[in-house]
This record gives sequence, C-alpha cells and structure tokens, in this order.
Amino acid sequence: MKRKHDAPVNGKSKKRAISDDEAHQNFRDGLFDSKVLQDYTDYYAASQPYQHAVIQNLVDDSLLRNVRNEIREHIHFTPKETDIYKIHQSGDLANLDGLDDSALRRLPSLLKLRDSLYSSAFRKYLSSITGSGPLSGMKTDMAVNVYTPGCHLLCHDDVIGSRRVSWILYLLDPDCPWKPEWGGALRLYPTKTLQTAAGDKVKVPEPDFSVSIPPAWNQLSFFTVQPGESFHDVEEVYKKGLEEMDRDDGGRVRMAISGWFHIPQEGEEGYEEGLEEKLAERSSLAQLQGGKADVLDQPQQHWVDVPRWDNIEDQADEEFTADELDFLIKYMNPNYLTPDTVEEIAGMFSDDASLRLAEFLSPKFSQRLREYIESKDHEETPSLPANPFHKESKVGVARPPHKHRYLYREAVQPIPTPYPEKDGMTPYDDLVDILFPHPAFTKWITLVTGITLTKSNIYARRFRRGMDYTLATAYEGEDPQLEVCLGITPSKGWGDEEEEADDTTNGATKSNGKATARQQPDDEVGGYEMYMDGDDDEDGSDAGHPEIPTHTGAGQRRKAKADPAVYKSAGDEEDDGVLFSQPATWNHMAINLRDRGVLRFTKYVSKAAKGDRWDVCADYSVELGEDEDDEDDE
Repeated sequence: MKRKHDAPVNGKSKKRAISDDEAHQNFRDGLFDSKVLQDYTDYYAASQPYQHAVIQNLVDDSLLRNVRNEIREHIHFTPKETDIYKIHQSGDLANLDGLDDSALRRLPSLLKLRDSLYSSAFRKYLSSITGSGPLSGMKTDMAVNVYTPGCHLLCHDDVIGSRRVSWILYLLDPDCPWKPEWGGALRLYPTKTLQTAAGDKVKVPEPDFSVSIPPAWNQLSFFTVQPGESFHDVEEVYKKGLEEMDRDDGGRVRMAISGWFHIPQEGEEGYEEGLEEKLAERSSLAQLQGGKADVLDQPQQHWVDVPRWDNIEDQADEEFTADELDFLIKYMNPNYLTPDTVEEIAGMFSDDASLRLAEFLSPKFSQRLREYIESKDHEETPSLPANPFHKESKVGVARPPHKHRYLYREAVQPIPTPYPEKDGMTPYDDLVDILFPHPAFTKWITLVTGITLTKSNIYARRFRRGMDYTLATAYEGEDPQLEVCLGITPSKGWGDEEEEADDTTNGATKSNGKATARQQPDDEVGGYEMYMDGDDDEDGSDAGHPEIPTHTGAGQRRKAKADPAVYKSAGDEEDDGVLFSQPATWNHMAINLRDRGVLRFTKYVSKAAKGDRWDVCADYSVELGEDEDDEDDE
C-alpha cells in the first residue's frame, strides 16, 4: 500500500526522484566539486550571528530563466497584509503537489527545479554544509513570494513543525542587477544571553540586525532553523525616490522561491521515530524559555495606583472642581470639559466600549506641541529625550524585535507635588509627565467612560520610518483593560484625510462597535493601530483564519492566538475580525475597553511615510461594578 505522501493524484505520481547525474546538470558547473563544497562548509561554520551561507549562481541560468517566465505567465499572486508582513503570495503554490496535472504541465521548468532542489544529490550537499543531518525528499515545502515597493516581512525565527533548513532562491530580473539601496535584504539578528532576576539564562534577540544579505539573481541563502535563535526579517522594498521617477529600474520586483527542508519522513533514509515529537518539545521548551525572558522585555509595564477622591462613593457622577478645570483647560479642548459633552461622550462609550475624539488638545497647547514635534520629526538620529528635570525619566528602544520595536519613554509617576512648572520643560514633557499622570485627567477618563480606574501605566512612543512596529499580542488579563492612545503624528499621508465620521458630536466619533480596515491604496504607509478578535479553538488551532499560509515563515507566536493576524486580502469579502482601527493622526484620541484575548498591534511604518508615528498611551486596570460585569458577560 502506498503511503499518503506517495499517493498519486489523477492517477499520476507528481514527485519524481531524479538521479545524481540529472540533478547535477540542473545546477551550475562545478558546484558539486569537493573543493567548492569544503569552501561553503567552512564559510557556513564561521558565519555569524548564527550559521548561514549564500551561494551565488546556484542553478543553470537557462533553467532558472524559464522558471521565472513560467511563474510570471501562469501563476496568480494575491496581495495580503497581516501584522507581520505585507506581501504578494502565490494562491495555491504552498506546495507544488497541491496543483492539478493541467497546471503542472504549464510549469515544467518549475517542477524540474523543485525535483532538483529536493533531489538526493542536493539534499546531501546541503546537509554536508550545514551539518543538519539527513533532509527529507518526500516532504517538499516551497512557495513563490513577490515583494513590490512597501512589502516587508518582520522579525521571526521560522520555527514550525519539522523544519530543519530554511532557504530562499531569488528570481529577480536577471538583466537588471538589484541595488542594495532598493531594500529587500534578508537580515539576520544576533541574540544575547541575559539573566533574569530569578537566575534563568535566556537568549534574547537584539533590537537591530547585524548581517544584511541583499538579494541577487540566482542567489541561494540558507540557514538551519533554530528555536529562539534563527531570528531574521526581510527588509522593506523601498519606493523610488524623486531622482529616480523618470528612470526605468526594472520595477523593483523582488521575486523569490522560498521554502524549507524537513527532517526525514517515515520510510526515508535517516528517518528517526519520535524525532518530530522531540523537536516539538524542544520548540516548546524554547517558547517556555522565551516566556521567562518576558521580564527582560523593554519597556516593562510600570503600574502605579491612580489617585482616589475622598468621600466620593460614585466617582462617575462627580463633577470637576474649579482647580481641576483650571488645570485641564490649559491642555484640553474646552468642548470636552462641558458637562453636556462629557455626558454625551459617556453615553457613546457605554454603547460601543470605544471612542475616537478629534481635536482633543486645546488649540494653543496643540500648536506649541506640534511645533516641537515637527522640529524633531526629521532629525538625523531619531530620539525621545528624557525629562531633564526627573532622574526617573526613562527612555529606550523596545525589544525584542519578534514582538515590537519603537522608541519609548515612560512617564514619571507619581507626579511630584506641587506640580512642576519649569521654563526648561517642553510641551512634550508637559503632555507625557504632567497631563497624562495628573489626577484631574484620570478623573476625566473616569467620567467619560463611567469606569473606576485602579492602576495606570503611561508611556510615549515614536515609531521610526522604515524600522518600527508592534506585532499582534493578545491581552491576557482576567478583567478588561482600558486603553487610551493620543495620536500626535504631525505629518500627513497616513490614510485619515478622507475618513468620514459616521456620527460626530463636538469632535467625538461614534464607532458603531466596529471599525473595519480600509482598503488602502498602493502607497499606504502603515502606522495604524488595530484591535482584532483573537478567538480560536480550544486546541489552539487557528479556526478563525484557516486560509493563513505558513510559507512566509511567520509561524505561531506566543500570546497571539490568531496568527498571523490576517485582515487584508484582495477579493476577501468575509469578516476580517477587525474590532477597531485608527490611523496615525494628529491630535486624535482613541479609547478602548479591551477584553481578554483581543489582539492589538501597530502596523510597521514604511520608509515612504512623510514622518514618524508619535503617540502617548495610558493603560488602566479597572474595577467593574456588578452592572458592568453583567454587560461584559452579555
């Protein structure tokens, strides 16, 4: 009886084992010479930050040109976007064996290339270089991905299932050499062994890559898949600059075939019973170790008790004192401080558990703040300066990069009393360290949400163009968390200019419970904040997104149930799971009550953006009354 992997389709076997001599003919002359093999083996052994190698001119040139032509003529690509990538994917080419015979007849060169790459001769060649052990010729795993300007794949380690060696073969325009400044490089991230307070030693990827491998025609890059170590990304393919607009540069299309070599399957030479389970355990152990490393993430949440008001049983019914109004009106749009507006906004929040508030800051303070941020928005070395008057003011780069990367600044909490008014403080200092932590502001949040706040965690972020993002992470608290984000991005072109409010009252926008992701034009630059439904099956499988491909390498990420968070695919009219989205904006506040399991991420900011994405955020732990608990259950 044939094993499942050998089962013919339409009465014909699609896999064909080719001889070593036939395989050799499909690669460049001299590739299999012992001296060449030894040179690549030495290169691989000495490489950093983890072992990898690059082989130029791997395949017979005429064969690869035919492969490229077949792909361009016969394979359809669908643009897809998730929290971790933006890419054009071959619709049904996750594995060539999934195609019917009529389709395969249109792809003879691609099939020949697949059979050559997974031939016994080349598998042994690659195994010898990497020292990986035997590789499967039965379980093939390859796909075609196309990156056009704006496309990218963020940091991950490729660890899924039985993968042993990761590889990518470039099919760029062979007659138009790719320029490194166009982007699209494979970038490798070093890890650093750190020790937690509990004494655990864990490997943590550094925020920045240390090796960049630009793509080139007929170039193969490969490395052994190692849990918690083989971190890498694909650099954004950059748009043309103004000086290039009138020059044809081949279109900057980064086409590549990528895939993995797996461990031998049952019936193959080198098969080891139980090895796949051992690898899964090792991967799980690496995930567990990664969990221990959470205490080394930056920034850490810095929770402080929010101020309570004496002799107030129901805080949501209390009005502002004269002193509180005098303070708030220095910073906030006075429309948001009138009792009628506060009451109406509270009703809107009660309906949807989310709000958008336009023109939140007062015109005078907003103008001062904008002038300050614009003065820094295009500085040569982007920074978030610490408050010069507080030793406790902390700034840094968010890490690790397989979760997030951005510049951050923690608010000084609690604020010293009396509240400082120093000439040297910038309006940015005032916003982060005075307004957001102030008891009067906390009281305003309570009044417009009707929720009792118990603790706060306040921080500011700057997402640098061509660098920064946060990946989808599920909220895991038992009780909901209130999250406030004030957008202070001064530049234009983020996709918000044409957005129309469904219902507006004094700048407050009713979201009707859900904001769907807009169909962005080709020149969209990311930077939007998104909340998504992260529910899945009890067994952890991604039932909500069965169409999610794994051939990008962006595999299961801890704490993110829907993985990756697919929300944009051409022609996809089904519910995309988006609960709330907000583009990078100037002077707009978003308020969301986030339930357990809901995913949140900030999309990678393209280098084509006209500026950086700036915001100030506050997370609040909440104390729900019985009525609120009942509503939450419903």
